[in-house]
Amino acid sequence: MDTLNVELGDRSYPILIGEGLISRPEAFAALSARDVLIVSNTTVAPLYMRALRCALGVRRCVEVILPDGEAHKSLANMARVLDVLIANRFGRDCAVLALGGGVVGDLAGFVAATYQRGVAFVQVPTTLLAQVDSAVGGKTAVNHPGGKNLIGAFHQPHLVVSDTHTLSTLPGRELRAGLAEVIKYGLICDPALFDWIEARLGRLLAKDPLALAHVIRRSCEIKAAIVGRDEREQGERALLNLGHTFGHAAEAATAYREWLHGEAVGAGMVMAAAMSRECGLLSAPEAARVRQLVELAGLPAQVPSVSPAVLLEHMRIDKKVLQGRLRLVLLRRIGEAFVTADYPEAALQSTLAQHAGAAT
Repeated sequence: MDTLNVELGDRSYPILIGEGLISRPEAFAALSARDVLIVSNTTVAPLYMRALRCALGVRRCVEVILPDGEAHKSLANMARVLDVLIANRFGRDCAVLALGGGVVGDLAGFVAATYQRGVAFVQVPTTLLAQVDSAVGGKTAVNHPGGKNLIGAFHQPHLVVSDTHTLSTLPGRELRAGLAEVIKYGLICDPALFDWIEARLGRLLAKDPLALAHVIRRSCEIKAAIVGRDEREQGERALLNLGHTFGHAAEAATAYREWLHGEAVGAGMVMAAAMSRECGLLSAPEAARVRQLVELAGLPAQVPSVSPAVLLEHMRIDKKVLQGRLRLVLLRRIGEAFVTADYPEAALQSTLAQHAGAAT
């Protein structure tokens, strides 16, 4: 069992990484709550719920099983989970535990943030995307038809337990979606990681345990360090949104039913690289490397089903809009990202025209 820490003073917490952790009581020793609400979905619960409940021992556990998929990360399902907490008379000393991927983690975390003004929260991520990204950092939310993650709160978990064995049952499409977030870390601040992924992509796609363990740990190291310095995204943490403004718009424009989040991020990173090239920042060879790695990872590089105008409309209600100006994360080079609202509007329009709608 490997342990990293997110350093946030008296709200610091460990990230445990290892094989078979869901079945190990010692992985949950830091959880003091005796009443635990476990939120999972119809795909993950049949695989891991029994082992988790055994590991939690004598605690009183109540389950809520949600439908699987991004379209179900909604206020309606949040209300359903809150109803279960209230019906079972859970107090402020309870814990909400998320067993699943990013959808389950985001929704359960928002429930934990709001129930009785905040209760303990535990993340047990079972997808690569959640293990490298969404389970760490305390962003919780549900979607709205008008935009992705528009309704949410910052609420840090007390514990993150990443069982790498769960990746053995992960469908290939979900694995590839998780790789988008790993690639992102290389692009924003770690060119050596980007090089490592390029050289070993085949091993990652084949679910090589050692390769996956390496990228999970390195991704968590990067995110933990950034969150420790900028918990509420006042500055540096915004870099973690590389590709997300484009990607979130694609998800919202298709009612959260066409794309996995990581797929949308993959296309968004290609668009961010292309726009960086349009702005004269990123070299043509490096922009080509970004697109090539995204495509070799089996991820889309454009958004053919959404017109440029519709995509831009959704981008303009993104959370990074300040004073009416859309801020974007762009690249100066692989491993150096920055946030800016100072870019030619023509560059954005050209990028959308080339990568959305009837783009080829």
